[in-house]
Amino acid sequence: MGEVVTVATQDGIGVVSIDSPPVNALGIAVRKGLDAAIDKLTADAGVQAIVIIGAGKVFSAGADITEFGKPLAEPGLHTVFTKIDDSPKPVVAAISGVALGGGLELALACHYRVAVPSAKLGLPEVKLGLLPGAGGTQRLPRIVGVQAALQVMTGGDPVGAKQALQTGVIDALAEEGRLKDDAIAFARKVQGQPPVRVRDRDDKLEEARANPQIFDDFRKANARAFKGFKAPENIVKAVEAAVKLPFDDGLRREQELFQELMDSTESQAQRYVFFAERDTSKIPDVPSDTPTLDIKTVGVLGAGTMGGGITINFLNAGIPVHLLETSQEALDRGVGVIRKTYEISVNRGRLTAEQLEQRMALLRPTLKMEDLANVDLVIEAVFESMPLKKEIFGKLDQTIRQGAILASNTSFLDIDEIAACTKRPEFVVGLHFFSPANVMRLLEVVRGERTSKEVIATAMKLAKAIAKVPVLSRVCHGFIANRMMSLRGLQANSLVLQGPTPAEIDKASTDYGFAMGPFAMMDLVGLDVTGRDTDERTLYTGFVERDRLGQKKNGGFYDYDEQRKAQPSPVAAEIIAEFAKFKGVKPTGPMDAETILAKLLYPVVNEGVKLLEEGIALRASDIDMAIILGYNWPVYTGGPMFWADTVGLPKIVAGLKAMQAEQGDVVKPAALLEKLATEGGSLTGAR
Repeated sequence: MGEVVTVATQDGIGVVSIDSPPVNALGIAVRKGLDAAIDKLTADAGVQAIVIIGAGKVFSAGADITEFGKPLAEPGLHTVFTKIDDSPKPVVAAISGVALGGGLELALACHYRVAVPSAKLGLPEVKLGLLPGAGGTQRLPRIVGVQAALQVMTGGDPVGAKQALQTGVIDALAEEGRLKDDAIAFARKVQGQPPVRVRDRDDKLEEARANPQIFDDFRKANARAFKGFKAPENIVKAVEAAVKLPFDDGLRREQELFQELMDSTESQAQRYVFFAERDTSKIPDVPSDTPTLDIKTVGVLGAGTMGGGITINFLNAGIPVHLLETSQEALDRGVGVIRKTYEISVNRGRLTAEQLEQRMALLRPTLKMEDLANVDLVIEAVFESMPLKKEIFGKLDQTIRQGAILASNTSFLDIDEIAACTKRPEFVVGLHFFSPANVMRLLEVVRGERTSKEVIATAMKLAKAIAKVPVLSRVCHGFIANRMMSLRGLQANSLVLQGPTPAEIDKASTDYGFAMGPFAMMDLVGLDVTGRDTDERTLYTGFVERDRLGQKKNGGFYDYDEQRKAQPSPVAAEIIAEFAKFKGVKPTGPMDAETILAKLLYPVVNEGVKLLEEGIALRASDIDMAIILGYNWPVYTGGPMFWADTVGLPKIVAGLKAMQAEQGDVVKPAALLEKLATEGGSLTGAR
């Protein structure tokens, strides 16, 4: 059968083992092996039933994604699955670890399924902008029903084996550590019986046949979550085909819908992001075998919103945290917020009361910096003030043991200037969490001029331990995400003086895929955050002078009712007009959504290209991950750099040059961007 698939027999039961580490992906070698194994065992008169099992800890994590977009090598999954379907001998899938995507579709092609309780099963193709393309959309509804199948496939999250047993995805639970023996025992029970093919089971489809409205109801209920994505709608269409068409016709419809997605920009973007996330930890001069430091205890300075969120990350990972504050009141408040956050998780069923207490037991609140002396890593999360941070790092350098890492959570400030206040700049690094720090997945790892490779390697490894995606940045004001997205804010403030209303600008943003537009976001944050403590008169000054601070004052760029529903504001329009007059800006009249979007986002792309030119970011895909994870840029566009490639770099350059005539060099096209546009190049390889 080949090295990746082996066949053995045990008292009349054929056992097919998939052995293709690390995840038993269903690449061509595995498919050939399975195809030959089924032929061999169905022809063997001494074999009464067949078990398919993963040789390692995993059944199969699915198709080999590296084969996507390439000519299909036969036998394909459909060929193999049809052979299993048509086996005259019962075929049992024995599932451990995970059965995901094509791996679960393989199990669904078998006649029966058993799994250990720890196993996870799912069809996550939607997260790549695809649908299950090897019969999953046709078989799953036949054993769990239409509603449950739609939820599994459009959500993409795996379920545990116990839940899978309740819904009918699997037929029995095996004992942990005895999967093979229990699967063989199950096979003995069904041997000699006519195999029950999933494709022939129609009873679970009857409800949808009697009530076809179920599909439109599902669409309406999930319209907000599905907005901008193509895959969920195609999944719904494929399941509709499972209900309305004979099985083989349904498979053909599934393939049409799958190919439509495979060719779509949305899926290309999501597949690009999938690989981009895995590439962020690859640093050319910091090889994977670089020694790392052992982080067993952490100190956090500041128990406010950021410090508390950062602390939760480490407590979740089982790492003790010494939390330092300057007053007992602030410390008690911070500890209380951490406990409250965990209590909310308990109330929602995401955490047990026992787990809450286990995590809180790892927290060591203190008012004394000396209590942090022996930690392995300390993270400063105090007010964004350079003098304050320099003072703190000077004290840390004197207090914290040699060999420990000193990190700053600064959002904008110069890590090298901070490191210069210590005698160990090689142990100083930026660890920029995004708020809320216990929720947002991005962690910008800021590499100072003298930060050691061991410290960088440790930070990248630690990020994954606390469930973050690390993106490496060199030192500059705002690093990657904040530096780039500050351009969108500046452009919005400039645009609103030219004629488009806050509502029109926000709508262009949300139609593109952002959860909120820039003005709705400022109203949520509070206009006083930007409008106070500055001598320069800005757009926000007039709002602050009239006590229009946003939602907290029931008025900012919008008026708000008791439910905080936004309405256009005549007062805001008056303030904007006054500031436009003050700045000498003459309104240009109506502006369509495409023009608004270009003026908002082309400068963001341009700033990203500057980050590449300056060596701040390693690669365009790192930039896209930072903006997607840090600012919720819509994933189905691939991020600003991928999106620029799909728009066309010459078009981006032309748009920037038109803006440059109005706004000056702040939007002047970067030299690298002009070069790539002229040469027909690409930022990401997307086009």
